[in-house]
This record gives sequence, structure tokens and C-alpha cells, in this order.
Amino acid sequence: MNQTNTMKDIPSLERPYEKCAAYGVESLNDAELFAVLLRTGTKGENALELAKRLLYQDSGHGILGIHQFSLQRLTKLRGIGKVKAIQIVCLSELAKRLAKASAGTHLKFSSPDSIAEYYMEDLRHEKQEVMKLLLLNSKTALIGETTISKGTVNASLITPRELFIEALEKEAVSIILLHNHPSGDPTPSQDDVITTMRIYEAGALIGIHLLDHIIIGNNCYISFREEKLLEKGS
Repeated sequence: MNQTNTMKDIPSLERPYEKCAAYGVESLNDAELFAVLLRTGTKGENALELAKRLLYQDSGHGILGIHQFSLQRLTKLRGIGKVKAIQIVCLSELAKRLAKASAGTHLKFSSPDSIAEYYMEDLRHEKQEVMKLLLLNSKTALIGETTISKGTVNASLITPRELFIEALEKEAVSIILLHNHPSGDPTPSQDDVITTMRIYEAGALIGIHLLDHIIIGNNCYISFREEKLLEKGS
């Protein structure tokens, strides 16, 4: 495909703006949508060509690659200045917040599926493991949320003592553990199982029940509760 220097070189109804107006936003592909938001291209490269390069060459992951771009990385790419870099990271954050807000309308902390959906966009794009602690009251309502580990989740780095100090301070009745697998595969590792059971057993001793440990993958999850892994270890 030959590159064109300006959007005017593209037939009218093939330009993203005009195509959207004529046929509706659903008619635009990912690159065309991205081009509309970028608004302008760079020297020798129109907005559509720039969008395609960012999605399919610089990121290599298509539209999902937008979440992988940091402000620092973007400003090092050809044709991306500070303004465009900020536009792109804001677009990524807006997408995450929209997904989370939508999932939040039916969030129930007694439902692993709704919890996983709510936290999916926060965690599935992380490049390292992040473990969150959800603190719940007697009505299974959220009273606190904190990140307790960032990096490899293993039994030697996460101690029940530190975790339950947080829970006791907030007067939590029960807790839920939540973390991601950057590989996209939520299958629990041996360290995941060991860590979970240590926390489950410690919680039973002091009266703060571990309701679940949910591992987030790429648009998928595994719940220790649903898989009855807590029962097997108890």
C-alpha cells in the first residue's frame, strides 16, 4: 500500500471522519477510530497511516497494544510528541475506567465472576504480578482495598501478619485476595496455592475469613472458591 501525505489524498468516503458521518461509528475499523482521536499525522504520514503504524508495528498487538504504551515510550516513537503521547495515555486510561464503571453496575463481592470483571481492566495489562487485598464487612460490602505486593507473588514475600494487620485496623470480617498473571494464563502456581493456604489458615485462627483468591488472566480468571481449592487445602 502506497503511503499518502495527507488525508485529502484519500477518497472522501474512505476518510475516517467522513466514513463515520456517512455510515456510523461502527463502520470504522480500529485504526480508523484511532486516527479520528489522533486528529493529525506527522510529516509524510497522515493520521490514518500513523494510527496503523502505532497499532500494528510499534505495539505489535493491535488495539490492545495501546494499554502497553507508557508516556515515556510514546515520546520516543517517530512522529509522537508530548501532546499526542498524552492523548494516547489518556485514551487508554479512559477505556479502562469505562470498562470498570460498566462492570461496577453489577459488582457483587459474593460473586467471583463480577469481581473478576470489575478488576479485569486494572490488572490484565500489568507487566508484573500485582496482588490486591479486598476488605469486607459483615454484609460482604467493600470497606477497603490495598495493593499488598507488586512483583512475583510467593509465600516468602507475602506474610499473613502484615496482611491481617491491615484487615484488623479496618475491622474487616472477611477478605478476598486478587492478583494477575501477566502471561494471561490464570492457572494457579504452586506459590499461589501455598500463599493462599497460609493466609486462609491464619485467617481462620483470628476470625477473619478468606472468602476467595481470584487470579486474573487475559479476559479470563480462576477463583479458588469456585474451583473448591480452599476446601481441598483446609
